Amino acid sequence: MRIAEISTPELRRAQPDAQPDDPLTSQIESLVKQFETIPVTHPRPELSPLAADLRRCLSQLAERAPFPNSLKLHLWKLSYRLWNSCVDRSNASSICSPSSSSSSSSSSEDQAKLRHVAADMLSLAGSAAGVPSPEVKTAFFYHKTGIIWHDLKRFDLAADCFEKATEIISKVDVGTVKDAGQRKLFLDLQIARSRTAWEVSDQILAVTLLNRSKCLLFGSSDHYIALANQYLAFGKSILETNKGNEARCFKEALKLMNDSLDLCEKAFSTARMRQETVNLKGLKSKILRFIAAVHLQMEEYENVIKCVRILRESEGGGDNHPSLPVLAMKAWLGLGRHDEAEKELRGMVVNKGIPEGVWVSAVEAYFQSAGTAGAETAKGVFLGLLGRCHVSAAAAVTVVHRVIGGTSGSGGDVDGSRVRAKVVAELVSDDRVIALFSGDATAKERNAMHALLWNCAAGHFQLKDYETSAEMFEKSMLFLPCDIEGRAVRAKGFRVLCLCRLGLSQLDRAEEYINEAHKLEPNIASAFLKFKVYLQKNDHSAAINQIQAMTICLDFAPDFLLLSAHEAVACHALPVAVASLSNLLNFYALGKSTATSEVVVLRTLITILSQDTGNEPEVVKFIKHANDRASEIGVDCYFGKDEVALRELKWFAVTSWNCGTSAGKKKNFVLCAEFLRLASNFYSLLVDMQGEEHSLLLCKSLIFTVCAMIASENEREASLTEIEVKQALELLERAGKILKSLSTRMQLNDDKDAALEPDLNFIYTFSAYNIHGRINDSRSQQILVKNFVSSRACTPGYLLQIGLAAAQGPRPNPEVAFLALSQCLSQLVSSVSPDYHNVSLIVRKLIALTSIYKGDTDDDAVYDVYKQAYRIMIGLKEGEYPTEEGKWLVTTAWNRAAIPIRVGQLDVAKKWMKVGIELAGLVPGMETYRACMEDFIRGFDKKFAQH
Repeated sequence: MRIAEISTPELRRAQPDAQPDDPLTSQIESLVKQFETIPVTHPRPELSPLAADLRRCLSQLAERAPFPNSLKLHLWKLSYRLWNSCVDRSNASSICSPSSSSSSSSSSEDQAKLRHVAADMLSLAGSAAGVPSPEVKTAFFYHKTGIIWHDLKRFDLAADCFEKATEIISKVDVGTVKDAGQRKLFLDLQIARSRTAWEVSDQILAVTLLNRSKCLLFGSSDHYIALANQYLAFGKSILETNKGNEARCFKEALKLMNDSLDLCEKAFSTARMRQETVNLKGLKSKILRFIAAVHLQMEEYENVIKCVRILRESEGGGDNHPSLPVLAMKAWLGLGRHDEAEKELRGMVVNKGIPEGVWVSAVEAYFQSAGTAGAETAKGVFLGLLGRCHVSAAAAVTVVHRVIGGTSGSGGDVDGSRVRAKVVAELVSDDRVIALFSGDATAKERNAMHALLWNCAAGHFQLKDYETSAEMFEKSMLFLPCDIEGRAVRAKGFRVLCLCRLGLSQLDRAEEYINEAHKLEPNIASAFLKFKVYLQKNDHSAAINQIQAMTICLDFAPDFLLLSAHEAVACHALPVAVASLSNLLNFYALGKSTATSEVVVLRTLITILSQDTGNEPEVVKFIKHANDRASEIGVDCYFGKDEVALRELKWFAVTSWNCGTSAGKKKNFVLCAEFLRLASNFYSLLVDMQGEEHSLLLCKSLIFTVCAMIASENEREASLTEIEVKQALELLERAGKILKSLSTRMQLNDDKDAALEPDLNFIYTFSAYNIHGRINDSRSQQILVKNFVSSRACTPGYLLQIGLAAAQGPRPNPEVAFLALSQCLSQLVSSVSPDYHNVSLIVRKLIALTSIYKGDTDDDAVYDVYKQAYRIMIGLKEGEYPTEEGKWLVTTAWNRAAIPIRVGQLDVAKKWMKVGIELAGLVPGMETYRACMEDFIRGFDKKFAQH
């Protein structure tokens, strides 16, 4: 506000040449002129030094007080000139935009300093004769300057100005002031001082100053309105800051607002014009709305309803502010009266003056309180608003977000979530709602709606509520663009719908969805889901073909084959799992790497094949594949290192051993030999890594491999080939070295587990004897048997088996047979409880062997066997030696005399007859036969006595 220099007659009469001749005054005037000469359009004038010089001059001038009236008038004039220059510069700067906010703030602060100097100049001049109401004018300067300092947030300087103005104006009798502007100044000064005190958190002083202002209203409605607005502003400020105790803040805010309402009520009696009454009604309604809001925050819902009722029943048709239905609805909700709240909410539909943000907020509040029960109402309100006014897509997103906000989690009220999701599905599928999102302008809202529905569907999918999930996924696709960029997202939607239908076992619909996804985006994800559908339909042939289709996808990764195998195993489709893993093995052969090592894949494949009988040929093929790959790329590269390699090798070794023994029990000796040969390879690698720990198992697998090879002849109905015999010899050679090492170690350590050795030693000896016989290496056979005879593993039973095999096998060896049977007989006879059944069998075999291979040249050798049998039988109990075998010995010994008699070898004949009579005397039941024999000998002696 610019103040004219000639505002008073005294100032008009004061001419420039009448100004006092004083150096300080001249300096002050010079500084004022200097300021006046600075163009108002100057971008950044340096005013701080000017203000400082003026203040220094005033300080020096103050020391000369009191002043003559002429000097006072001159200071008043200089003050007005300085003030008006500041006003002009401020007006100019408001027209021209400042170069920067910082420079504008600096300029405003400099001008505030100059205004402050102008006010101090009037204060220093004091009352001058001929200047009416000097105190009011000085207070006005301080008031305006204080307001500027307040706006610059220099509250200390603002408070200083207001306090000086209050001190100056306190000398004026308020009752004598008749000018309306001056009366308004009294009130404005108190209010401004109160505002500054409030800003520095001196709330007690601020409220006190407002209370003092009640005596400065002068019956003016404008004054009442100004003071009431300030009370209301302080109440709102408390609500906005809300520091400390919330209840106390609400209480203080409510008190201030009630004071504001009280002032507003009193102001009605002062209104003289219709517009004043209208303004007061508007302010009263505003205050009541804020009071209702505070009561709502304090959960005093009855008071909220009272406030709303007062507003609605007020004169002039009542207040129809958009916030009233929201306040009423929230209050009814707080009182638990949902029917009344629903009426308020539905009433918003017909109220066209309610902004979109207000009814959206109301819908949110209603749904938050009413929960699932309010979902249907929220939908009805929203659809009703669609028919009444323009509703934005953003509002639709907000309503949907509020309704389904609690359905995206994995917990909570599942049934309620399902109900809310159903309501949302009905809402978003309405054509009017879909139309809100058409066009490029709503792309952001369309994406937001799609995300909301998608997340809701995902939440129900996690809860395995596939029906609701599928419906929400379908609705989310309504908000996808049909352009090229949306193809990938749409394909993704079809894929998740396929998963939902799979979860519901609706396989045909799942296949339809995945076919659509494959058309839009033929990638590995679509191919894999199609594979999954075929699995669920038990179409194993189609699933296997789909595996091949997966491998030609551009984004194919070998890990999908492993995933396919897991899915197939879960569906008990083992042939499909085998096909998947077999395809995966081909990628390893090509040098492609995956997250899973080849050996793990192979182990999984073998495990799957082992679950069904009849897959042994496939199992041996893949175990052989592991053995070959390890030989090709190295054990460390294939099986891993350290503990990992040991674990894998043990698994393959044990699996091969178990499969081999199982095949052997099933008489499938060809497979048995193959499995055991592979087991020996793996155990050999383990021995190389861990030393002698697995030597015994290696030895067993080598020996049993040869045993299976020998046994397979009957299965194949063909003898071993020369190559197979050579391989068997190599295996036995390795086994013999290991067996010798183990025997030596057991003897040195006096190992009590040596009981494990005899069976193994015998099997080795027996197998080696068989294989050496195939190459006619009788010398090696004899060495093997001699070594066995001298070992701790030698027992009569083992020797009997070796002897019988050597005596009557396809490739007999009489020397080995005689050695084994002789040693067996000796051990049996020397035992504590001889098995005379085996003794008789051995005697018979020895007689036969000796008769066949030595009888023609060495009759005494046969005779010695009979005599040995006689010595064995002497002293035995009746029946202890098999009677039939005894009779056989007697008969054969007696009959051996026949030929010597015919050829005239009487002594030889008599020798055999004597043995026969001796044996007959030891065999029960041959007494008559023995008597006949004795009679024959006596006749024989008489007949041939002359010879």
